[in-house]
Amino acid sequence: AITSFGVAYVGLLLPTIVLVAHLAPSGGSANTPVGVFGIGSGAAWALLLVLVVWGYDTGAYLVGRSLGRRRLLDHISPSKTVEGLAGGLVLATLGAGVGAALVGLEPWHPLIIGPVVGLAAQAGDMAESMLKRAADRKESGFIVPGHGGILDRIDSFLFAAPVLAGYAVLAAGRVV
Repeated sequence: AITSFGVAYVGLLLPTIVLVAHLAPSGGSANTPVGVFGIGSGAAWALLLVLVVWGYDTGAYLVGRSLGRRRLLDHISPSKTVEGLAGGLVLATLGAGVGAALVGLEPWHPLIIGPVVGLAAQAGDMAESMLKRAADRKESGFIVPGHGGILDRIDSFLFAAPVLAGYAVLAAGRVV
């Protein structure tokens, strides 16, 4: 079961990162200029994804390290804290605000995108931690030693990308 989950985890979710980079406004293409700088729609959505996920990861790390007291899910990832989760959601929402301006979204969208995509990023991180625990591994590979392996670099994106793509299509009127 864990092997099947591991294959699906990467094999089914990784392509959605590419999907985000192909989002376009209705009647346009992924190269249609959008937002405050007029960059291509697909690139703007990809930047939005990066800003939210990196914002979440950075906020969770900084706040969790400095203020974290209460463990989030100790049996899965003992270093994650409730305070880190809150800090991550705040920075994810700020990142969503910048990203929404790049995409040309109305100002209320970041208030949904930040927390929802931020929580998806956290879920991706936890899923990867569960895989490592099930395999009795501290790192998921040797390509990025000391940082948990290569999956630790993309785990949050694997869950956040399909959530953002779904939001873009359902709530923001974008097409793939």
